[in-house]
Amino acid sequence: MKTTILAAAFALASGAAFADPIEGLWQTQPDDGAYAHVQIAPCGANFCGTIVKTFNDGGEYQSPNLGKQIVSNMAPKGNGAYEGKVWRPSNGKTYLGKIALNGKAMKLAGCVAGGLICAKQNWTKIK
Repeated sequence: MKTTILAAAFALASGAAFADPIEGLWQTQPDDGAYAHVQIAPCGANFCGTIVKTFNDGGEYQSPNLGKQIVSNMAPKGNGAYEGKVWRPSNGKTYLGKIALNGKAMKLAGCVAGGLICAKQNWTKIK
């Protein structure tokens, strides 16, 4: 019985220790004068990011985008690369999304024309 409980505790602890590097709270780059904190977590086999706080020149504010998914269906491709969808709140459009992680830095791109034309942002991991 003790062995089973220890094995279960170890399995739970090791699962948390091996969280994907994309998981966590990220700060976006300002876009049209505002930026956000985005919580990225598993959603099915991939990863999604939800806006949890929004900021402008006056500080934190209650944007209508709070709670909306800005990153969706990001599939890991290896070596810190992910592909999925990115929603841009300022124009309401969804783009082919690409992410490149390097430690606490994320390069996120929203692309059109099959990935030939991309707008890019740099995000920073907060925790």
